[in-house]
Amino acid sequence: MEKQLTGTLFLAVCAAALGSLQYGYGIGVINAPQKVIVQHYSRSLGFPVADEHTNATLPNEDDEEVQTRTSALTMYWSLSVAMFPVGGIVSSFLVGFVADFRGRIKGMLVMNLLSLAASLLMGLAKMGSPHVMVITGRTLMGFYCGLSSGLVPMYIGEIAPVQYRGALGTLHQLGVVTGILISQILGLDFLLGNDDKWHLLLGLSGVIAVLQSLLLPICPESPRYLYIKLGKKEEACRSLKRLKGEYDTSKDIAEMQKEKEEAMKEEKISIWRLVKAQQYRKQLFVALMLHLAQQFSGINAIFYYSTDIFQSARVAQPVYATIGVGVVNTVFTLLSVILVDRAGRRTLMLIGLCGMCCCAVGVTIGLVYQNTYSWMSYLSMTAIFLFVSFFEIGPGPIPWFIVAELFSQGPRPAAIALAGCCNWTSNFIVGMFFPYIEQLLNMYVFIIFVVLLFVFTVFTWLRLPETKGKTFKEIAAVFEKKSPAAQTEAATELQQLKGSSEA
Repeated sequence: MEKQLTGTLFLAVCAAALGSLQYGYGIGVINAPQKVIVQHYSRSLGFPVADEHTNATLPNEDDEEVQTRTSALTMYWSLSVAMFPVGGIVSSFLVGFVADFRGRIKGMLVMNLLSLAASLLMGLAKMGSPHVMVITGRTLMGFYCGLSSGLVPMYIGEIAPVQYRGALGTLHQLGVVTGILISQILGLDFLLGNDDKWHLLLGLSGVIAVLQSLLLPICPESPRYLYIKLGKKEEACRSLKRLKGEYDTSKDIAEMQKEKEEAMKEEKISIWRLVKAQQYRKQLFVALMLHLAQQFSGINAIFYYSTDIFQSARVAQPVYATIGVGVVNTVFTLLSVILVDRAGRRTLMLIGLCGMCCCAVGVTIGLVYQNTYSWMSYLSMTAIFLFVSFFEIGPGPIPWFIVAELFSQGPRPAAIALAGCCNWTSNFIVGMFFPYIEQLLNMYVFIIFVVLLFVFTVFTWLRLPETKGKTFKEIAAVFEKKSPAAQTEAATELQQLKGSSEA
């Protein structure tokens, strides 16, 4: 059968998705062992260690010393969390360069050197200054993940047959949430999330990097890269046959030829020119707002600090509740795979954002009244589980791939770079400042996310068009407010390029 899901294709997709697994592991690994890591920071900085990381005054320690110690530890812990997205901010602009310099496979192999260096720094943190080594390691790991979050979906999208592209493309998001879940399980106190082994927990992502480095050399290079970028037709044909079985590759080559010709006609637009170009301003505004909605929804406050939040909600075993969040996250990611090509992007974004807004209200009510009504802690926990579920229905996966649907070949790379930078910058802001805002607002901290989610819901309702089943020129026509007749005419003329635009 033509374009079967071959063993080689499955191996290539899974090998690439190990990069997404490392990304998810990096997000979730810092959560469970927070207390023991902060205690090691305290010892390294010469501070006395308060029991259970409370602010209780220790012998011979006055209030000023308590405040100084608490402030320093909060800062170093916030940096440990927030320097991860800082690395991603920087590297998000380099995805295109790394992908095109030596190819997708070699690009992912070189990236693993960053992952290994980061893992060694964090894995050996107890031998030096833990706060310095962990923060440096997290920065390098974020740099790796910024590249991986762009290169992995790019490679999978280029090698996947059209009929499997949606399902295989979602493996990036599935790899991320699976990595989060694995890190949460390994972070249990009786496994690696304890005083003796926390450094091994942080450094364990290096094992995934080694495994991926062993698998990638036996995977075929992207046929689209070989033909469109390098013009190597014979090598592209060999790669196609390895990926999709022995069949006539002429149809795929013809499709790539049309894509190459279209790309040559359309001038590549730089990031600066894209920002200045009025014709792309509406699309760019929508794309960036969707990425802001993803990060400022409060989801990373849950991923990074859920153990702390569950403890505030007086949950008996907050770490196990955090693992429950990871399980729900994974299950609903699988559900989004089924729904995204049926319900549509706009519908799922609206459902997800509106649901998250209601859940953030529930979390706030539960935290505020937990001292008055004992059952309110269960409301908080339930609301957090539902919050994560609604996130994975729409706001989680959709912003990552909808940017490519909003822009044509010319401005697409610049738009993806800007959207990635916006995403990682927002990630940094949440990771860095959430603990300070939590100290300031205490149980009312999620009110901020309620307001933001309401704004993002209204924006999505007013400005986001449905992109399911439309070519990029039809989508552009929506932003330009062309008549339905003009859109139909454009759709007819560009039907032959539909496969190319979906790539």
